[in-house]
Amino acid sequence: MQHIADPNDAGIRVDLVVTRLCGASRSLVAKAIREGKVSVNGTPVRASYPVELGDTIDFDIENRPPLRALPEAIDLTVVYEDDDILVVDKPAGMTTHPAHGTTSGTLVNALLSHVGTLPGDDIRPGLVHRLDRDTSGLLVVAKTERALSRLGIAMKAREISREYLGIVVGHPAPESGTLTGPIGRDLHQRLRYAIVSDGKPAVTHYATRQQFAKHSELLFRLETGRTHQIRVHLAAHGNAILNDPLYGRPEPTLSLPGQALHAWRLAFEHPTSGIVLRFECDPPPEYLEARQHIATLS
Repeated sequence: MQHIADPNDAGIRVDLVVTRLCGASRSLVAKAIREGKVSVNGTPVRASYPVELGDTIDFDIENRPPLRALPEAIDLTVVYEDDDILVVDKPAGMTTHPAHGTTSGTLVNALLSHVGTLPGDDIRPGLVHRLDRDTSGLLVVAKTERALSRLGIAMKAREISREYLGIVVGHPAPESGTLTGPIGRDLHQRLRYAIVSDGKPAVTHYATRQQFAKHSELLFRLETGRTHQIRVHLAAHGNAILNDPLYGRPEPTLSLPGQALHAWRLAFEHPTSGIVLRFECDPPPEYLEARQHIATLS
């Protein structure tokens, strides 16, 4: 492909520009650059080359083979199940669905082994919503096409209630409130998201549940469901989630695999009966141990 650099590209590293243009991972683009498959004005360049207005960028990025989720016999904590839906408690450290770099050991692999078949695409079958790898807690999964469609509509209409518990650094002010800010991909770090002017609208409601000397435990209610939403909003507010490796600071003394965030409550109308179902699950031991640890700090 060929691209003529416009004002939006000027001053940006060429690897970031190509990543945005082709949708491939940054590692795949880096590999192409090392192999001389990315050139500017006819000359191969380094990944750090700053693009200038009017530059002619030529790149050839190979396509990765399509992903497909396969069943794997993995332990699954089922909170509720009937002919239409499944509610599970995902452990922290488990990726929700396969992606390049993580093709096995995911929640979807476990679900396919448990159920057999699920509606939807090959990578995210049955999924109505997702959780970050190191966020634990409740997820609803559709077992039929009808359930997937109806729950998907309910999610877009903000009719599925999701509440999280999280431990943050410091004491948010005010103690309860609403955080807003459009969220999109961070242009400088591909794995991160950020509040950006052209991002998707995001709304996070929070309330302080308990204050400790240097931390607080908060209750979050999501009005929207953007990737890393709670983590991005709280970091931007100056109260990053405890042990968040991307938006905060890792705490090596804790046994948490990642951020101290747990999908605590889930409520929605059953896609067939219309009965409102409500679920609640306690945080995992690692979260409770971290909470106990911060309670001892002075």
